[in-house]
Amino acid sequence: PAATGVLPIALGRATRLLQFLPGNKAYQATVRFGVTTTTDDLQGEVLTCEPCPELKLTDIEREIGQFIGLIRQIPPSYSAIQVDGKRLYDLARQGEIFQAPTRTVQVFKIDILAWRVSDFPELDLAISCGTGTYIRAIARDLGVVLKTGATLAKLTRTESSGFDLENSLSFLDIENQLQTQTFEPIAPDRPLENLPFINLEETIAKKWCQGQKVPVEVGLTDLVDLVRVYRQHNNFLGIGKIENRILIPQMVFEPL
Repeated sequence: PAATGVLPIALGRATRLLQFLPGNKAYQATVRFGVTTTTDDLQGEVLTCEPCPELKLTDIEREIGQFIGLIRQIPPSYSAIQVDGKRLYDLARQGEIFQAPTRTVQVFKIDILAWRVSDFPELDLAISCGTGTYIRAIARDLGVVLKTGATLAKLTRTESSGFDLENSLSFLDIENQLQTQTFEPIAPDRPLENLPFINLEETIAKKWCQGQKVPVEVGLTDLVDLVRVYRQHNNFLGIGKIENRILIPQMVFEPL
């Protein structure tokens, strides 16, 4: 709840396209050492609080590399992970003790931005990672490795699903643009430019938009993943998948 930064928001039919956005994210995070909490951030109940003024940046630099790459991670107890069909944060608030299953996540890069010495030192990090990565868990586990304990003190999402903070709108920006009638949503296919595309002739496009599977030209048979589908003149129709020279509708955005 205390996190700030980029949050992609879709309107109307475009909400059905969120599932196709790229999953990579980037964050700026502040880790506070010497403190552990129930939620692995400052929103939770403090479990331990032991000053560690002797902790040095060189100690962190020596250990931080083990959190880069494909890593095994246990999500925080207060998280949206489901166990037996129930959210962990609901179970935790009910006083039930559950541990989320360990899972593999990918961290592409971690850069140290700043280091502040005190009884409870703080470290600022820039982290690029794949979907499902918990920055709170990285903070917690870094404290475990350094034997000081640690928790997440601040988190800003700087990139999400192809969107960056610099080009995002604040809620105040949106409110002002709505009042001046200058608000214009991003075209629904623009965030999906990471996907290849295919153009269909009018008659084939109509069949595809009716939910039918249609054949595609030989040159695209190597595409076995998702593609953006267009009618001639670049009208975005939706998302399809090519299998065995057949284009299968996955989400029809613009029916004909």
